[in-house]
Amino acid sequence: MNLLQLISHYYHTLRYLRVGQIWGRLIFRARSPHPDTRTAPQTREMLTEWCVPVMRRQSQLSETLFLFLNEKHEIVTADSWNDPRLSFLWLYNLHYFDDLNADNAGQRHASQFELINRWIAENPPGVGIGWEPYPISLRVVNWIKWTLSGNEPMGELLHSLAIQLRFLTKRLEVHLLGNHLLANAKALLFGGLFFEGAEADHWFKTGLDIMNIQLEEQILSDGGHFERSPMYHSLIAEDMLDLVNIFKTFEKPMSGDWREAIKKMLNWLFVMTHPDGEIAFFNDASLGIAPRLKDLIEYARRLKIECPRLFPLKSEFLAESGYVRMVQGRMTLFVDVGRIGPDYLPGHAHADTLSFELSVDDKRVLVNSGTSLYGNGGERQRQRGTAAHNTIRLDNLDSSEVWGGFRVARRANVYDIRFKDMALSATHNGYERLPGKPLHHRKWTCANNTIEITDEISGKGAHLVEIFLHFHPDFTPHLDGSLVCSVYNLIGVRALKIQLDSGFAWKVVPSTWHPQFGMTVPNFKLVGTYSGILPVRLVTRIS
Repeated sequence: MNLLQLISHYYHTLRYLRVGQIWGRLIFRARSPHPDTRTAPQTREMLTEWCVPVMRRQSQLSETLFLFLNEKHEIVTADSWNDPRLSFLWLYNLHYFDDLNADNAGQRHASQFELINRWIAENPPGVGIGWEPYPISLRVVNWIKWTLSGNEPMGELLHSLAIQLRFLTKRLEVHLLGNHLLANAKALLFGGLFFEGAEADHWFKTGLDIMNIQLEEQILSDGGHFERSPMYHSLIAEDMLDLVNIFKTFEKPMSGDWREAIKKMLNWLFVMTHPDGEIAFFNDASLGIAPRLKDLIEYARRLKIECPRLFPLKSEFLAESGYVRMVQGRMTLFVDVGRIGPDYLPGHAHADTLSFELSVDDKRVLVNSGTSLYGNGGERQRQRGTAAHNTIRLDNLDSSEVWGGFRVARRANVYDIRFKDMALSATHNGYERLPGKPLHHRKWTCANNTIEITDEISGKGAHLVEIFLHFHPDFTPHLDGSLVCSVYNLIGVRALKIQLDSGFAWKVVPSTWHPQFGMTVPNFKLVGTYSGILPVRLVTRIS
């Protein structure tokens, strides 16, 4: 990236930020609060039994061996908690303490208690990754959930919890907002209910004020989370259920609006879940991080929250989120016609506008490429890019200028969305910055066991136009001649027939799919290419 491009990227990124975010970032970096090590308040008496939450996968394999993001590492010395050789995200997970509330956690009580005491001894207040506000927020909740599950809070646990909560109140992530600020608020609510007294009441009030304001903004009218990542949506749905749980445990009245929001969020997740029971891959999305829909539904039922329905309809439009689900025979189609996220918070966005995924029966066949890592490297950039999704790319550029790991400069805006009778169409202007001002219009029509996709690129001048179709690793595409692609499953049975447009040159290319963090699976993609004068139109029929 040259200097002019860098200046442009910064300008088109910063122009969307809120003033509060900019000031908040300056204050956050300049301020270094001193930890308050006073004695912890008294704990509050439980009035109702704590309900079993969603259980995580085991991550502590021995006293020193841990598994996160499909990577195993030893944490042997005090320095290991902040080992610069390990990824930042892996170390974040280490400090969450999710294993306290994981499968068969009760069998690891002794080692878990020892790890808590070790963390306290080896992570002095205010020092290291573990004292950043997001890890504090998740750890506070996990320690309290572990205690409410019947584990005695011996040693320095209660004292450390109080120090962490006090420190968190001075490090709220108002510069990041989004799911981070919700996590901060949840931790303060947990701390305010778990402890009692004036200080705990202050934590509770602070968390409640933040939560009420943020939920109104962050949960859209269709039930979706405004960052438009099914993975983060699922995490926040779990957060809300945890709050119902602890409010119930201490018999604290909860707003009925929160319960209604939970029902809407679970309904949204019904729509965005493939027939295999896992989320669709739009924006940052990966399996194994957030609870599955099935687990969230079971948790809600344990808390006496019933979902209005048990299955999605044949076709549904999540209008504010911008996602559509259509079922045609044995095929289930998921389409993204929405914004990439809030203007001021696109950190988890991909350049996936007008992309789609497709399942046949309970098997994914056409997939977006997923998310296997965070950070600023080239692979992160590639996975966020347009070519990693089932959509159109022009002149080797992304439809939205994703860059820097979690940044977006100029971004695609979607308009003229029309949805009626199993037909959907939309237009985006992400390439209007190019000479000739190209626009991408795409239409999906579902009928007679066929999905017809019509792409029209308007504008002027000569451009390179590419269309990408990515296949799940269990399916192999084969070009039968020049205009038919047959897609075979693992036992050689044809699952799909794709009729291709004669105006494009087609080829099957090796690629990779990333269903989990730390995981790269070989697969294939079908690429169609046109180099010439706009406008151009192509039709792809999937049956």
